[in-house]
Amino acid sequence: MKDLMEKIISLAKRRGFIFSDSEIYGGFSAAYDFGPLGTALKNNIKEEWRKSTVSQNSSVLEIDTPVIIHPRVWEASGHLNHFSDKLVECKQCHRRFKEEEIKNGRCPLCGGELTTPRAFHLMMKSFVGPVEDEQSVVYLRPETCQSIFLNFKNIVQSMRRSLPLGIAQIGKAFRNEINPKNFIFRTREFEQMEMEWFCREDEAEKWFEYWKTQRKQWYLDLGIKPENIRLSETPKEKLAHYAKKAVDIEYHFPFGWQEIEGIHYRGEYDLKNHMEHSHHDLAYRDPVTQSKFIPHVVEVSAGVERTLLAFLTDAYDEIGGGRGEASRQKEEVMVHLSPKLAPFQVAVFPLLKKEAKIVKQAQDIFQKLIGSFRVSYDASGSIGRRYRRHDEIGTPLAITIDFQTLEDQTVTCRDRETMKQIRVKISELPEIISKLVN
Repeated sequence: MKDLMEKIISLAKRRGFIFSDSEIYGGFSAAYDFGPLGTALKNNIKEEWRKSTVSQNSSVLEIDTPVIIHPRVWEASGHLNHFSDKLVECKQCHRRFKEEEIKNGRCPLCGGELTTPRAFHLMMKSFVGPVEDEQSVVYLRPETCQSIFLNFKNIVQSMRRSLPLGIAQIGKAFRNEINPKNFIFRTREFEQMEMEWFCREDEAEKWFEYWKTQRKQWYLDLGIKPENIRLSETPKEKLAHYAKKAVDIEYHFPFGWQEIEGIHYRGEYDLKNHMEHSHHDLAYRDPVTQSKFIPHVVEVSAGVERTLLAFLTDAYDEIGGGRGEASRQKEEVMVHLSPKLAPFQVAVFPLLKKEAKIVKQAQDIFQKLIGSFRVSYDASGSIGRRYRRHDEIGTPLAITIDFQTLEDQTVTCRDRETMKQIRVKISELPEIISKLVN
């Protein structure tokens, strides 16, 4: 399984998904740059989340808020007092670990003796203004949801909304992790896709179950294999300080089962605390009964990078000689990404890049398709190499323009999954691609 992770990391760099940050300076720990294909995949994941959670749900609205906000927010939310991990350090090699990562009471790397666990605060501190003193201390947000709570009443009033109401946000968050690891799974800077669902207390359990089911199904609908995903309820003694109940959606990575999304029943904790600390009324007034109460909250919170790694891992495959094209002699990488997520949905290939008429026809087809689909124009190398290249990045469909195209206006369509090739009319391409994508 470790070998599989190394193969995925190699593919990610080789094909322009993910690079080590500041690589020419030796790299920077736990920081990664997303190349053209990685950025496209991230954007597609976020857009599918946005469609599922926001666009297709009239009760959910999206906002966008700053990374640095008033420091008193983190006092009210409990982060200044509770947002820490237990840290231990090896007295021999001086590596640091979370206490929960230690299995036998010794350093997992060298077997050395460990220090007594101590609290390590995960908030990243900075300063605002020309003087670095206690009055100018701020924190990079460790989660995106607090700004949602701060804006709850603004949104209810300005958008004239009633409960139940969802408020969503996609954005960066920062945590000073003790031991970042497993490629992009655990880093200090990451993106979250979060939605807070505000509802009446007596309906909270119903909505918790609803969103738990909806969020797991989202991964399945986008191609995650059922055997690689599961729900795991958090024991009461391990719940976060704000949670009444929590279920994690876990994926079976090469390094084990790990959380990729959390569904949390936060109760009235956040709104109540912000009311107490700010002295502002954030209660909701029922437009019919005129009664006032503090809504309860069900949260869905997914990590973009973790989700991307799960999709990429699940899609990764190696196939050998006897399948598909007769020319296939050795094991080659195939990435079975959903057409909804793949960086490119279709690739356009001119058979010969030195044949002006074929190139012109291929470029015309590319221009006709690019307004409706994610299209790659690729004229580099042999047709076989181009097929292999797009198999590795997950492109579902390849279109080849050849001499016959000039005679009868048909092209060769090659399906990534079956590797079968058929001739179709140019005029039929938009319909064929739409069926594939949808």
